[in-house]
Amino acid sequence: MDGFLNLNKPLGITSHDCVAQVRRCLRLKRVGHGGTLDPLATGVLPIALGRATRLLNFLPTTKRYRATIRFGVQTGTDDLGGDILVQKPVSDLTLTQVQAVLPEFIGVIQQTPPAFSAIHIQGQRAYDLARRGETVVLPERSVEIFELIVENWQDGAFPELTLLVHCRAGTYIRSLARDVGRKLNIPATLSALTRTESGGMDLAHSTTLEQLQAEVQAQTWQPPAPDQMLNHLPAVTLPPQQVRPWCQGQKQVGSALPSPWWRVYDERGCFLGIGQQIGERELKPHIVLVDPRLEC
Repeated sequence: MDGFLNLNKPLGITSHDCVAQVRRCLRLKRVGHGGTLDPLATGVLPIALGRATRLLNFLPTTKRYRATIRFGVQTGTDDLGGDILVQKPVSDLTLTQVQAVLPEFIGVIQQTPPAFSAIHIQGQRAYDLARRGETVVLPERSVEIFELIVENWQDGAFPELTLLVHCRAGTYIRSLARDVGRKLNIPATLSALTRTESGGMDLAHSTTLEQLQAEVQAQTWQPPAPDQMLNHLPAVTLPPQQVRPWCQGQKQVGSALPSPWWRVYDERGCFLGIGQQIGERELKPHIVLVDPRLEC
């Protein structure tokens, strides 16, 4: 079984837990996910099945979120899953004040990831070091946020702002919540997060774990073909005499159109894999998904 699953991750479990449940449900060993979601986050979690796990890095890299920021509260994890470090009412905060600083977070910005994150530090996850009480210092990184839209504002002692965020992969929404507060000189943390789009998949067409289980039992579930999630890449069709040599690792003549990566097909429409353009016309095999000795 090869393809992708647009999974609607539930609240309270890790992305790794989701992979384990999908693996058991489909009785499939080779399962992976793209774009980790924290346990307190919900929404789109792209899951790759079988040989499609090799294609995860080629999914679209933009993401969309619905994020709620609570002002007046600071936690050790930058979300409500951590210990509260600071809590003070900020009932005088207005939406106008918040909207005045939001433009500073649009574009390419510098962002420090949360200490409790999956980033590797000398072979260990940052969150493992943080849980042991060790000091975690992560360097700033460049991230890109395309759009921030205010969806809702709730007044109160601890007011909450709900934002629609359109960003590039690698952006930490917990850090965004923390930094918006810092710009206003008040504590802030992420109180809720739903990813509405990731890897070219959207929440409206996602599948819950319960739905997946029911469809598998009814024998009605079938994953989309791997290349259906790669339509943002241009396609090239190889003539019959080039197919086997390309699948065996030999460069072949490709399209004259400039693009670093291509979906490669034979004349029957069989998806062969991903090719890398070298120079003006050469197409180098990067990921080959078919056995050149077998029929597609």
